[in-house]
Amino acid sequence: MSTIRQASSTASQGTAALIAALVMAVGMGFGRFAFTGIYPVMVSDAVLTVHQGTLAASANYAGYLAGALLSAAVHPRHSRRLCMLALAGIVLCLGVTALLNAPWLIIAMRGITGAVSAVTMVAASLWLLQHRGHTSGAPLLYAGVGIGIVLSSEMLIVGRAFDLHSAGLWWVLAAGALILGAIALPSLDARPVENPGKRATVHGHESFPALGAGRLIALYGLAGFGYIITATYLPFFVRNAIGSIDPIQVWALFGLGAAPSCFIWHALHMRLGTRRALFLNLALQAIGVILPVVAPNPAGYLGSALIVGGTFMGTTTIAMLAGRRVAHTMRVSILAVMTACFGVGQIVGPLVANAMYAPHHSFSGSLETAAAALAVAALLCVRLSGSAQASAIVQHRL
Repeated sequence: MSTIRQASSTASQGTAALIAALVMAVGMGFGRFAFTGIYPVMVSDAVLTVHQGTLAASANYAGYLAGALLSAAVHPRHSRRLCMLALAGIVLCLGVTALLNAPWLIIAMRGITGAVSAVTMVAASLWLLQHRGHTSGAPLLYAGVGIGIVLSSEMLIVGRAFDLHSAGLWWVLAAGALILGAIALPSLDARPVENPGKRATVHGHESFPALGAGRLIALYGLAGFGYIITATYLPFFVRNAIGSIDPIQVWALFGLGAAPSCFIWHALHMRLGTRRALFLNLALQAIGVILPVVAPNPAGYLGSALIVGGTFMGTTTIAMLAGRRVAHTMRVSILAVMTACFGVGQIVGPLVANAMYAPHHSFSGSLETAAAALAVAALLCVRLSGSAQASAIVQHRL
């Protein structure tokens, strides 16, 4: 009987992880990142200029930062209601964007959408990890971001096949978000799990030297700057360079890489420890970012999409666990500080890219800068490794 009960509980938790992933897909894949796929179409339709699109992207990231900070104190028992409100908010924001023509209104709406996206992510995380007590479902939860990118991209491709302009594509996204939200809502159980499971065991990465809080915060901020230029402009700067391939397909490949990456990088984190896993993640991400500059051809662009897509959520998966490990060393919440620094990097990235694009109408300089930021972030892991080992030796001798 106990075996049957345990199997039933496992199946229930697996369903909960899938539902949370759907919520994440709507909030992040549709609400936050679908703009990257539709951005070149809006420029072609003369709805936005490149500069205005940059402001819209930065407004979205600023809104995301604000939304994350404002929802940081939400209690898990309110997470289901917050998920419902956030899902409805995403659908509403996407639909309203389809009605807007004035660039400043679109920019403002992207800011609001970013805030709602952050609330969706926080609510889904609280509901699954704390309200439902399913911490082992975290990789699937965050894989929902990549799933949402793939689904929204394919919907945009279908819309383009029917010659829809940007306004029509926003309606398609709103409809897709509505359908996914309607699937998720009935399974968002309001009841907390009374016995979420055994006490959490020591994670594999905890047997390795930890990254210090200061370096972790710094490298995470650099990571936010390093990936966001590719994540914002990828379809835009490949639109005239890959022949008959739809640029949105390249963005779909980005999401296809992101979906399984949370599982892969979590496993590497457990096996290699924080320092080595983050170094590998950031170094590989830097290669992916610089690849279009080194190889400005279809293979280079597709490789960049797959590599950066397959590493950027891995950075979060590793860094969040690493931050929790050293949280006791700071008086304030290290996760909040890390989120803020990552958000600042995301806001600054498009602005830097826009400033460097203007003189030469090329993204090469901004991609080189982003890759350099990621390389510095990777080096911080190595330098901290030496410091951690030296500290351990000194403590042992004392």
